[in-house]
Amino acid sequence: MADMQHIRNFSIIAHIDHGKSTLADRLIQECGGVSEREMMDQIMDTMDIEKERGITIKAQSVRLNYTLNGTNYTLNLIDTPGHVDFSYEVSRSLSSCEGVLLVVDASQGVQAQTIANVYIALENNLEIIPVINKIDLPAADPIAVAEDIEATIGVDCTDVVCVSAKSGVGIKELLERIIRQIPPPKGDEKAKTKALIYDSWFDNYLGALALVRLKDGSISVGQEVLVMNTGKKHEVLNLYYPHPVHKVMTKTIQCGEIGIISLGLKNVTDMAVGDTITDAKNPISEPIEGFMPAKPFVFAGIYPIDTDRFEELRDALNKLRLNDSALSFEPETSIALGFGFRVGFLGLLHMEVVKERLEREFNLDLIATAPTVVYEVSLTDGTHIKVQNPSELPPEQKIASISEPYVRASIITPSEYLGNIITLLSHRRGIQEKMEYLTQSRVMLVYALPSNEIVMDFYDKLKSCTKGYASFDYEPIGYQEGNLVKLDVRVAGEIVDALSVIVDKDKSYEKGKGLVESMKEIIPRQLFEVAIQASIGNKVIARETVKSMGKNVTAKCYGGDITRKRKLLEKQKEGKKRMKAIGKVELPQEAFLAVLKID
Repeated sequence: MADMQHIRNFSIIAHIDHGKSTLADRLIQECGGVSEREMMDQIMDTMDIEKERGITIKAQSVRLNYTLNGTNYTLNLIDTPGHVDFSYEVSRSLSSCEGVLLVVDASQGVQAQTIANVYIALENNLEIIPVINKIDLPAADPIAVAEDIEATIGVDCTDVVCVSAKSGVGIKELLERIIRQIPPPKGDEKAKTKALIYDSWFDNYLGALALVRLKDGSISVGQEVLVMNTGKKHEVLNLYYPHPVHKVMTKTIQCGEIGIISLGLKNVTDMAVGDTITDAKNPISEPIEGFMPAKPFVFAGIYPIDTDRFEELRDALNKLRLNDSALSFEPETSIALGFGFRVGFLGLLHMEVVKERLEREFNLDLIATAPTVVYEVSLTDGTHIKVQNPSELPPEQKIASISEPYVRASIITPSEYLGNIITLLSHRRGIQEKMEYLTQSRVMLVYALPSNEIVMDFYDKLKSCTKGYASFDYEPIGYQEGNLVKLDVRVAGEIVDALSVIVDKDKSYEKGKGLVESMKEIIPRQLFEVAIQASIGNKVIARETVKSMGKNVTAKCYGGDITRKRKLLEKQKEGKKRMKAIGKVELPQEAFLAVLKID
């Protein structure tokens, strides 16, 4: 059990690929937290997808011991995800710390997500230690990056720590700086129990587990506790200290410490991130502020390709939700795709990760429809409804107006790509709020953008028009009224509900034209002609035709009267007409992905 003066709780914040997970590995190794035999790269990233993509999705924590000048210190490293989709988890992790390591790549400088997370750290009044990583790279320029940090963020970099997380240079100096500069936790050991849940997950043997930071008091095994936002009481079955390889059991967790609580619960939603745990017999009056239930930002339909596997998909989503409390879903049906689920995600990366995990971990073949956001529709009778799925939109004559969610996007880019980005943003209906030169060669743009414009392929387009150098971060800012219409796709006269999209009226023609052109390439030829139309209400705005496959019925006529050939061709034409009346076109899977590829 550590004395509070000898505890240091800190986090690492960085942009994607600036070396956060590698630095965590080196700190664990230097403190002897893991034996050489157990050590591996990205030890705090537990999912295969995290290791493959080099990103942190689920924040992990570890308790380390380090001796400096004969005194033993307990260091609690609270890891945070770097991607914008998981910014709520970042905010909860940072509210559990007293200090942060601000890691910046020596060859790339400050990026958009770094700035976004620094603002959260400043709001929580945390001690910020700037760290310049990857100093062993040929393109590294630590002096310029230190000036960049000072100019952009305003953090003093006169004695900045320069490290190479890969080779281990500067790690000892960094540990000494953490102990010297980050203050010990504050709190009253004798006060009522007050603990913040900043992460939760599901363990097959122990049930739902919560990772907590004790703000006041202590928690012991056998104590009855109250989870404040659910109002439910539970007995503490087990307590552990976090460790990347194996959890360490303990009888009590004291004020200022980080620990894992097992209450034997079957569901992670009973232990939501941001909730407060207190003593059931002697509770505190107010929970720790800042709790919000995770709000989905992007919605997409997920369907099994084999329609018989609908129940398997439901079970898989239920199991996945045990580890991911931000996931929400409800059943929906589509005429084209059968039974599936409308799933809510925190963002596009979250959507990709969930789909990939469902396919890998549960061996499912899935198809996802185009992602959409929630629209607010004002009807002519004065009522308001929320619409997630374009097929839920009421008829045109009943709609007074449609409002769409907007985000504030921050983009940092080298100045030579400024023209490309401004063209992209104006094409995506962006409204400029701010443009600021951070240095002579780097610019920060702040734009208000409709969410609908960023959920498809905005990030990919941004990366390609800046050769991967621009960084992007966003936050929701509310709803604005837009000139929006529902664009339907009809195949052989039938509306395919899974291909309907809500678009800006001014862009509806080019979107519809692009959609029918790409569908023409994908739909296989039938024995009859297939019309592919894009329509708004009953008005067709674009059309393409898939030509029919023709059998040469006149092949057996070797000369003779032309009327004989004509008669055979007329007979074939009649047959095709009849076939068209009863013919059904099977759409291949690629047709549903065509929506995603239209710009």
